[in-house]
Amino acid sequence: MSIQKFPEHFVWGAATSAYQIEGAWQEDGKGESIWDRYSHRPFMIQNGDTGDVACDHYHHMPEDVALMRTLGLQSYRFSISWPRLLPEGHGAVNSKGLDFYERLVDELLAAGITPMATLNHWDLPQALQETGGWANRQTVDWFCEYARLAFERLGDRVGYWVTHNEPWVIAYLGYKEAGMAPGLADLTLANRAAHHLLLSHGRAVQLFRQGGYKGQIGIVLNTSHFMPASDNEKDRAACQRAYDQMLGLYLDPLYKGAYPQALLDWLGPHCPPVQAGDMALISQPTDFLGVNYYSSNLVAHDHNGGFWRNVLSQVSAPGWGRTAMNWGIYPAGLTAMLLDIKENYGNPPMFITENGTAMEDTPDAAGFVADWGRVSYLRAHLMAVHQAIQAGANLKGYYVWSLLDNFEWSQGYKPGFGIVHVDFVSGNRIPKQSAAWYREVIEKNGVEE
Repeated sequence: MSIQKFPEHFVWGAATSAYQIEGAWQEDGKGESIWDRYSHRPFMIQNGDTGDVACDHYHHMPEDVALMRTLGLQSYRFSISWPRLLPEGHGAVNSKGLDFYERLVDELLAAGITPMATLNHWDLPQALQETGGWANRQTVDWFCEYARLAFERLGDRVGYWVTHNEPWVIAYLGYKEAGMAPGLADLTLANRAAHHLLLSHGRAVQLFRQGGYKGQIGIVLNTSHFMPASDNEKDRAACQRAYDQMLGLYLDPLYKGAYPQALLDWLGPHCPPVQAGDMALISQPTDFLGVNYYSSNLVAHDHNGGFWRNVLSQVSAPGWGRTAMNWGIYPAGLTAMLLDIKENYGNPPMFITENGTAMEDTPDAAGFVADWGRVSYLRAHLMAVHQAIQAGANLKGYYVWSLLDNFEWSQGYKPGFGIVHVDFVSGNRIPKQSAAWYREVIEKNGVEE
């Protein structure tokens, strides 16, 4: 077999998020987050699961970093829990929370692993939600207070900073579809939240530049490749609406300084509340764009398809089937998405900050999982990344989702995305077959076809 080599200095990593792995939800002065509140509401999460304990990473952190080192990870993407640092979202600082992330960063550096810290991976302090959350423009100021605190304490050691993870999920699934915390259903609030998330991103980047902190800063977006169900004009228009609603709503302000006009025309009274100077702040240069990719969609016009008058269906390439969460598997969509960003948004430096799959993992008596299906999935998507690089996309690294089996939001603990199996009773971590395979990829800086 031939090996498809990646560029020199290509970064190989794995990703997690605070609420999904840390646990210790009420320990050492941590405040309540919207996900603490949401997961404790009845019928919100499969099987009544919560992130109260999760992988208990808060107590297993040194062990987990040692595991990362054995896997050969060059970088680790984690998120900081805002309410662990600022229990009320602003004001009094929780020193024990800060100490945890100081120790994490120091452990990573001692292991030769570059930290990528995400400031907001969905767990807004509940105290701020009581005042309107991301629909309240004042939350921008509070986020900047939090960002400045993180920069000041960790900015001398963190190589990469992410302002927000997947603002579309926060705004649309949290404030429009009620499928994620805080569980609201209001299109106007969703677009306010989207705008304030982007504005707080711009303000945080400004703070980062003014502070002269070392390292790089960017934002992470969830992406999908959208394809019209036919060449019919209605389907093509419906496909464009889907693209603009998930991607254009963020990429256009970030890289073109304006929201897509067709999207604004469609939204009408639900448009984002732009004030003078907002778009210049949002569109200031960043160091990289994080791209999360899991699936691609066929889009058809549907007169009964709600506000957007469309229907989306995830597609799988021939022979791939579906994931354990019934998601489609379409590796070519990742290539297409990266090249779309290259062609339409100036080809910024990019990292794949999440890519992975939930499979029906079956541990043996020793807890080992021979997850060859995940290996095939990851190989195909890395080949898709390689093809995009060969076509000129400015890719700098890849982070597999996820390092550990963890709390998968509203789906609870049943879906396992990790390359490391976690026994949630004993707390044992057992690397899967995919972890051994990924270690070899990193060692070779390449993928066997």
